Amino acid sequence: MHDATRRKVTVRPLVIFAGAAVSFAIFYLTPVLESEIRAADAIPLRYAQAYSSLRSVFSLPIVIGDRQGFFRREGLDFKVVVPIPGGSDKMIEALHDDTADVTHIATPFLVRAALGGSDAAAVAAEFNNPIYSLVAKPGIRSFADLKGKLVALADEAGTITISMRKLLALHGLREGDFRVKTMEGTPARFQCLVRGECDAAPLGQPQDFSAVEKGCRVLGQSTEVVPELLYTVTAARRSWGDAHKEALVRYARGLAASFKFIRDPANRGVVVKAVVEATDATPAAAEQSLKLFFEPERGVLPKHGEINVKGLVRVIEYMGEAGTLKKPLPAAERFVDLRYLAAAGIQ
Repeated sequence: MHDATRRKVTVRPLVIFAGAAVSFAIFYLTPVLESEIRAADAIPLRYAQAYSSLRSVFSLPIVIGDRQGFFRREGLDFKVVVPIPGGSDKMIEALHDDTADVTHIATPFLVRAALGGSDAAAVAAEFNNPIYSLVAKPGIRSFADLKGKLVALADEAGTITISMRKLLALHGLREGDFRVKTMEGTPARFQCLVRGECDAAPLGQPQDFSAVEKGCRVLGQSTEVVPELLYTVTAARRSWGDAHKEALVRYARGLAASFKFIRDPANRGVVVKAVVEATDATPAAAEQSLKLFFEPERGVLPKHGEINVKGLVRVIEYMGEAGTLKKPLPAAERFVDLRYLAAAGIQ
C-alpha cells in the first residue's frame, strides 16, 4: 500500500469504523503528492460518494479522472469524501451540511430530495443505462423457482428495484410471490447471494460475472424491461454552483476527459485494472463487464458527461408507476442544471 500521506481522501464523520473506508480509498485513489496538486490556483472540490459505490463499477469515471490526473489538469484540488453512514439520502445531506461540494447520486433520490426542498440539481451524468442482472444462487434455474424464495432488492424508490420488479412480473412473479430483503449496494447483495443467505439478487458489473464464476445463474437483465435511463449523476446545490461556477466547469471538463479515456480501446488494460482494484473482481470478470458495455455500444456510459434529459423523464415515469411519485409528475428539467456542461462545451 502506498504512503497514506500522499493521498487525498476525507471521511466524515471521523470515527473508528471509518477505518475500512479510509484504507480502501487510500489504496484506490491516485498516488499523487499533495505538493503536485496544491498549486496556487487550484480550486478545492469535495466529491461525496457512498462506500458501496466506491466498491462498484459506478465509481469508474471518477476514479479514472482522478488517477489519470484529469481533474488536476483542470486546476482542481479534488478530494473524495465518504460520509458514514453513507446511504442515498446521506449523499444529498452531505451537500447541505458542508461535508461535500458535489455528490454522486442515483436520479430517483435526487428527485426525491429536490421535491423535499433541496436545491440540489444534476450538473453532469455519470452512468446512463445500467445493466443489472438478476442472479440466482446455485440450484435455482428459472424465475418459477423463485416462488416463495428470498430476493434481495435495493430501495423501493430506486430504479434497481423498479426494474427488477418489472422483470419479475414479466416472468410471472408479482408482489407476494416472493419474499424481499432490502439491501443497499451491489457488494452487500453479492455477499448475501454467495453466502447463500439470499436466493437471488440484482447485481451490477462485475459482481454478476463474479457470481457466475462461483456457480450462480443469471436469470435476466434490467435492460429487458427498462431500455433507457439516466441512472447516476453528479449533483450540486444550485446556490453553491452560483458561487462556484468555475469549479463546476473545470470538473465537467475533467469528467469528459475521463469518459474519453475509458472509451478508448487502447486504455482497456488500465481500465480493467481500475475495476479489479475497486471491486475485488477477477480480471476476466472486469474484462467481461467492459465488453458488455462497449461491444457493441449499449449507451451505459455517457460520451462526455452529457445529461440525457429524456432518460430522466423515463425515471420519473417509472417512479410514478411504482407509486413513489404522485401525479401530476414533475418536469425533468426541474432537476438538472446544464449551465456548467454548456460552459465546458459539452452540452
